[in-house]
Amino acid sequence: MWALYLHGLRGIFGIGRSTWAKITAFGILGIALIPAVVQLGVAALSPEDVEVIAPEDYYQTIEPLLAIFCALVAPDLVGRDQRTQTLSLYFSRALRREDYAFARYGAFVTSILVLTVVPQMLMYVGNVAAATDVWGAVRDTWQDIPAILASAFLLSVLVAGIGVAVSSQTTRRSYATVTIVAVFVLATGISTAIFESAGPDDGRYALLFSPFHVVRGMTLWVFGVSPVIHEEDQLYEAGFNGIVYAIDAVVVSLACLALVVRRYRSVSA
Repeated sequence: MWALYLHGLRGIFGIGRSTWAKITAFGILGIALIPAVVQLGVAALSPEDVEVIAPEDYYQTIEPLLAIFCALVAPDLVGRDQRTQTLSLYFSRALRREDYAFARYGAFVTSILVLTVVPQMLMYVGNVAAATDVWGAVRDTWQDIPAILASAFLLSVLVAGIGVAVSSQTTRRSYATVTIVAVFVLATGISTAIFESAGPDDGRYALLFSPFHVVRGMTLWVFGVSPVIHEEDQLYEAGFNGIVYAIDAVVVSLACLALVVRRYRSVSA
C-alpha cells in the first residue's frame, strides 16, 4: 500500500512522467501560490498591516483551480490502471482491492493538501510579517494554524472523494474529466437555482449538494467567521450552523470512498 501510495503521489506531480504531467500539477500549484507570493511581497515592502486575502477567503479564490486539478489528475490516477489492464498485476500480489482504493485515495488527498496548506501557510507567514508587531500578531492569530489545517483536510477529502469516485467508474479519461467538471459546476448552479426559486426555508437543503457551498460554509465555520460578515447571502439566509457543512463534507467523502471500494471489488482484473 505504501509503495502504491508513493507511486500515485509521484504520478500526480508528474515525477517520472511526461512534461505535460509536470506542467499540469506544478502549473496549478504555481497559480495557487500567487496570492501567497503577493502577500509576502506586501509584507516585505509595506510597514503597515495589509492583508491581501483573509485565510477564510483563500479557498473561495482557488475553487476553480481545485476543480480543474481534480478533473485533470483524477482520471489518470485511477483510470490509467484500468485502461492499461495493470490491475491484475496489483491484485496478484498481497494487495487487497480495498487497499488499492485507499492508497489511490490517500495519494490524491495528499496532493490536494499540498495545493491548499502550502499557500495558506505562506500567506500566514506573510500576514504576520506584514504586522508592525510580529510577535503580537503571532499571539493574536496562532489559532489560524489549526483552522488552516482542519479546513484544508476537510476540503481535500471532499474534492478527492468526488474525483476518485467519478474517475474509477470509467476507463475513458475524457468522460471522467467532463463528468468531474459537471459535478462541480452544475451542482453549484442547480443548487443556487433551487435555493433562489424555493426560498431559504425549503431551498436551503439544496446547498448541501453543492461542493463549493459546502466548502465555503465549513471553512467559515472552522475559522469562526459568520457568513453575514462576508455578505454571503445564500449561506447566511440558509441559516445552517457551520458544523452542518463540515458533517456534510465528511459524509459525502465517506460515501465517495465507499463507491470507490465497491467499484474495485466488482471490477474485473
